[in-house]
Amino acid sequence: MNVAIPFHAKTIRNELAAESVAPPTEDLGKPAHVSGTYIFNLTSIAPLPPLPPQSKHTTTMTSLRILVPIKRVLDYAIKPRIAASGKTVDLTGQKMSLNPFDELSIEASVRLREAHPSRVSDILAFSAGPAKSQDALRTAMAIGADRGLLVDTANTDLEPLAVAKILKKVVEKENMLAGLLGWGQATQAAEIKLQEDSVKVVKEVDGGTETVQGKLPMVVTTDLRLNEPRYASLPNIMKAKKKKLDKETLESYGAGLEGRLEVLKVSEPPPRQGGGKVADVGGLVEKLKELGAI
Repeated sequence: MNVAIPFHAKTIRNELAAESVAPPTEDLGKPAHVSGTYIFNLTSIAPLPPLPPQSKHTTTMTSLRILVPIKRVLDYAIKPRIAASGKTVDLTGQKMSLNPFDELSIEASVRLREAHPSRVSDILAFSAGPAKSQDALRTAMAIGADRGLLVDTANTDLEPLAVAKILKKVVEKENMLAGLLGWGQATQAAEIKLQEDSVKVVKEVDGGTETVQGKLPMVVTTDLRLNEPRYASLPNIMKAKKKKLDKETLESYGAGLEGRLEVLKVSEPPPRQGGGKVADVGGLVEKLKELGAI
């Protein structure tokens, strides 16, 4: 979740109290997985006249605009099949759906607007994929997104770095915030609270929960326990067909999006071995010793 709040034509310095990430470089490592991430930003501000005398700590808030990247994926209830080439998953004739994590992100965005109707002005669902990705965008709009944006990749399979570059340009085009890299980050959000100029995120960790708070703008990725997405009713599905859905070509985002990786092989995990029974604790210990576990 990336949120930008400019204060009277000034940019807030990015701060994260308990968790932060260093700005990734273009040539080193992989960018964070985009799916299930939502990006909050503000409408652009025109230069304002001089403010009346006030405390230097007083700020003027503007409305938030939310960008939610989503993806059309194989339906979670279907078991994937390996294609004959052995290098990809066979999607021929398979049911495709909106990524469940992305549903959580859309739902969280809509709930934030319901909780703060005067602050959240726009929710944009974005996807980079084939033309059929419009179905996922329409579903997102039926849940509550205001509009959609599709970057048609035709038959091109985008790698994570290319998706990150496209997202950065989308943020710039939407007049949100030009500096996508270098924002604070909180992962696996189980609860999100929007405050004056920051976001508080509760994360589930081993042995309990962890709470982090960061200044806006900020990236937040979702956990399955974040919420229960609402059902896209038939009336809302019909309304979604009338909402704005812009389409752009991959070429319009410039060079540097070509693939750099080659898939050598995709295979199913080996079948699990059958279990065994032991008579008592002593037998269990002996069996563990045979297996080299202790």
